[in-house]
Amino acid sequence: MQSSSELFPVALISAELRGDLSEDVYLVKPNNSPDSSVELALTRLGLAGAEDARGVPVVLLHGSFSNRRFWYSPRGVGLGAYLARAGFDVWIAEMRGHGLSPRNEGYRHNSVAQYVRHDLPAIAAFIAEQNGRVAHWIGHSLGGITLAAALGGGYLDARQVRSAALFGSQISRVHWPLKLPPVEWSGRLLLKGLPCISGRRMKQGPEDEPIGIALESLRWHGLFGRFGDREQDWWAGLAGVEVPLLAVAAAGDRQDPPWACRKLLQQCAAAPQQFLLLSKQGGFSSDYGHVEMLVSKEAQREVWPLAEYWLNHLQLPAGFAEQPSATGA
Repeated sequence: MQSSSELFPVALISAELRGDLSEDVYLVKPNNSPDSSVELALTRLGLAGAEDARGVPVVLLHGSFSNRRFWYSPRGVGLGAYLARAGFDVWIAEMRGHGLSPRNEGYRHNSVAQYVRHDLPAIAAFIAEQNGRVAHWIGHSLGGITLAAALGGGYLDARQVRSAALFGSQISRVHWPLKLPPVEWSGRLLLKGLPCISGRRMKQGPEDEPIGIALESLRWHGLFGRFGDREQDWWAGLAGVEVPLLAVAAAGDRQDPPWACRKLLQQCAAAPQQFLLLSKQGGFSSDYGHVEMLVSKEAQREVWPLAEYWLNHLQLPAGFAEQPSATGA
């Protein structure tokens, strides 16, 4: 693999002009985990004709069953494209086996623990090498959970994260039957026979998810579970995070309800923080849903400018932020 980095092998696999945007796709091979076959695709978006003019970097992390197209459509529409046009140096990461990231040898065992321990630090190091400045990070759903886990576990901190925005991300919504050991054991036994969960078959998105992610979630929500791995309690670690945080929830989100998104933010007691609820009552055009909060014409008009404002000021415009209390949906 031809390298464009002094840190590890990196190949520039595509360099294209997409209308007013430039799109460079890098394939990074960190070689920092037990599975040496892991390669991660990073798409950099900038303004065509100004490829060397790099603004403040922003890293975008997709959710489950998703890929880079959540942030940047083939027609050049999406929050990623919007932020690139606003002058940011936009980097879209695709997790192992998603989008342009090939499936690694241990694909079925991939987990958030591996993402935060190995992949996100490598992504942060490469972007810092290319840009020289500390990046803002934005995650949606599982992408936000992964970002929170990396912060809570100490794998990312203020040296790699200028700010963190978590859209529709939570860990506190509990399916109470999973607290019953026989139910958890049965679910684990059933899942172990599968290589992955099909996003298309379940009508959840274009990508599959490795079964390791599902088994990990069962462990988090089991009777004696915790948000962490066998070595660290990420939930406890969040209490010491000092990076500026924004949590965004959607009133119509049944998957990741607002009260649970608030609770994740509230756990980060030491961090400068703001909470935004996308609801009609709050002056928005609708009670947004889990995906619509970032991918919709209404989001393009109402939510994307707020995300840009947050990145520029590390606070929301007056009148938008709510107190991150743990009560009420």
